[in-house]
Amino acid sequence: MDAIRVIVDQRERNIALLKALRDYGIDANMDTLDIGDYLISDRLCVERKTVADFEKSIVDGRLFDQLDRIKNAYERPIVILEGSPEDFRFKHNVINGAIVSVYIRYGIPVITSNGPEDTASIILTMAKQEQNGYREPTKKNGKRAFSEQEYMENVIGNIPGIGPKLARLLLKHFGSIEVMSRADVKELRKVDKIGKKKAESIMRILGGHYE
Repeated sequence: MDAIRVIVDQRERNIALLKALRDYGIDANMDTLDIGDYLISDRLCVERKTVADFEKSIVDGRLFDQLDRIKNAYERPIVILEGSPEDFRFKHNVINGAIVSVYIRYGIPVITSNGPEDTASIILTMAKQEQNGYREPTKKNGKRAFSEQEYMENVIGNIPGIGPKLARLLLKHFGSIEVMSRADVKELRKVDKIGKKKAESIMRILGGHYE
C-alpha cells in the first residue's frame, strides 16, 4: 500500500492535530478546500468541529449551510465533533437533537472525538480503509481538468468502484476510453485490482444504452 495521504484545508491550523497526523505517518498536504477540513479520498471529506464551534454554528445557522454544501460535493461526508462532555454549554438534549437532525436531514454521521490525537486516529482509520480500496484524496469538487488526460481520468474515475488511481491504471493499460469501451470482462481483468464485478460495472457504463 502506498503512503497514506490526506489533504488538509490551509485554514485548519490545529497544530496538535497536524502533528498527530504526521506522527501516525500520514502525508498531510495543506491546500485550499472549497468545503470541509480533511479530504480523505475522492468521495470522503471530514468537517471537524470543536464543541464550541459546533454550538455556535447551531445558533447562527452556519452548520446546516455547511452540511448542505458538503453533502452536494462529496458522496460520503462525515462530521467529527471534538471535545469532552464537560466542554458543552448547551443541554445534552439540545446537542443530541442537533446530531440526530444532521443524520436525518443529510444522512451525515457525526463521530465524537476526545481531542486532537483521537481525531487523528479516526482520520487514520478512515484513510486506511478508503485508500486500501485504491481511492485517494482528489479535489473533484469545483475542480476543472486542465488537460485531456484529466478529463479522461474523471470520466473513468466516476464509474462506481473505480476512483482516480484505478482510472489511471486502466487508461495506461488500454490507451484510450474508446479502446477500453470495446474490452470484455477477461481483458478488463488483466488490469491490477480489477475483478469481475468492477469489470462488469465498466462494461455496463461504457457500453450501455441511455434510456
